[in-house]
Amino acid sequence: MMEQVEALPFTRAFNLGSINRDGADVVFEASPEERARIATWAGITAVDSFTASIRLTKQSATRFSVHADLVAAVEQACVVTLVPVRSTLEIPIHRELHLTQMARPLKNIELGEAAGDDEVPDEIDNLHYDLAEPLLEEFALALEPYPRAPGVEFAAPVEDDPKPESPFAVLKNLGKQT
Repeated sequence: MMEQVEALPFTRAFNLGSINRDGADVVFEASPEERARIATWAGITAVDSFTASIRLTKQSATRFSVHADLVAAVEQACVVTLVPVRSTLEIPIHRELHLTQMARPLKNIELGEAAGDDEVPDEIDNLHYDLAEPLLEEFALALEPYPRAPGVEFAAPVEDDPKPESPFAVLKNLGKQT
């Protein structure tokens, strides 16, 4: 059985082949319809704004860098009271891209300064890259998994009888009643 992949709520295609040596800058804001789809996709109440500033640079014919700053205002339901909890996410994003279709096999790849120790380039198979994909991925990871309204604490229910009677004690008492 094949697993169904959920479609992203929006896309922003960009031709990496159009980047010149000065790089390229892309700025966009999601429309109200796109923000509604993002909220549904992420399982949250609302996305009030979703704005990205992206800087694309060409490292070589097969290597590209993506630096982005994503700012999103979101509304989630408090996990205790269900009241709306608003927050603003400011997410810096960095991706190194490696075009595999035209490239020789990877041997010793040097990553950019912003790359972490365990990061490897994202492999892409053509120059038409969806800028929305890394934004949405980082957005979903940045959401608070258990949002709480200010001052709200979860309290476990109090049990009247802290030590339940053992099943063997119940059986022993049954013998005495007959």
